[in-house]
Amino acid sequence: MIIRPAVEGDAGRLAEIQNPVIRDTAITFNPKERSETEMRVAVRDRPCFLVAEVGGRVMGFACYDQLRKGPGYARTVEHTIVISEEGRGQGMGRALMDAIVEHARDAGIGSIWAGVSGENPAGVAFHASLGFEEVARLPKVGYK
Repeated sequence: MIIRPAVEGDAGRLAEIQNPVIRDTAITFNPKERSETEMRVAVRDRPCFLVAEVGGRVMGFACYDQLRKGPGYARTVEHTIVISEEGRGQGMGRALMDAIVEHARDAGIGSIWAGVSGENPAGVAFHASLGFEEVARLPKVGYK
């Protein structure tokens, strides 16, 4: 497995990985699937966008962006992590998280947030295993 920065040429595969999660689950409340163009823009514009590659094939990604706009949030980010179905259970999630945490630390980021849906108990457990702490529950906030 190789962890590397995403490039715009990965955009099609990134959409293939993310769209089943958008389409088939309530893990994300975004109802609109991502186009290759949208993923290309995300790769270009996010301060950190990494992929896990196995045998030359992208199998998952992690990225982060500022939690909210404005200078008061400049050192606070929220991350996204998505592993393809065939890539799950191989340590990719942990490797990607280790890499974005290191990137954030090197960039002077003070806080990394994870907005994990209650519909995603595996995501809650995964983040807890990495040392993330639950700081709030936001009932009746996200719908799909």
